[in-house]
Amino acid sequence: MSLVKFNPTRELLSMERELNKLFNSLSGRMWNESKDSEEFENAVWSPLTDVVENDHEYLLKMDLPGINKDDVKISVVDRKLSISGERKTIDEKKDAKFHRIERAYGKFYRTYSLPDEADFEKIEASFREGELTITIPKAEEKKPKEISIKLS
Repeated sequence: MSLVKFNPTRELLSMERELNKLFNSLSGRMWNESKDSEEFENAVWSPLTDVVENDHEYLLKMDLPGINKDDVKISVVDRKLSISGERKTIDEKKDAKFHRIERAYGKFYRTYSLPDEADFEKIEASFREGELTITIPKAEEKKPKEISIKLS
């Protein structure tokens, strides 16, 4: 017998995706998730994420308890930050009888459109106690260069 996770919220997640598409298309703001990839379609769950801005940087904090950092992939392509990975399923033990499985297992995928002032070359990531933190520095403001006039 194979263990299959009962997921009563699957339809709610689908509805959430559709509502997010609607709000994202209306808002035109940064940090909107892009959902046009095959990885997104294969994702089973979506980790909770906070995005915080201060004067110098953006911080993206994602809850990934029970996941090894080696099972998480982060990339930036065309101003889109993508985070994907997988939480391995529970090993089914012959003498164990599961009464409830509420935690999500399987693949996840999130992607965000980065703001114009993000410095892509200096993005850093750290993983501690089940929390992934991605630091996205803001690029220094370009100041006008003064040009001196020479006498001719």
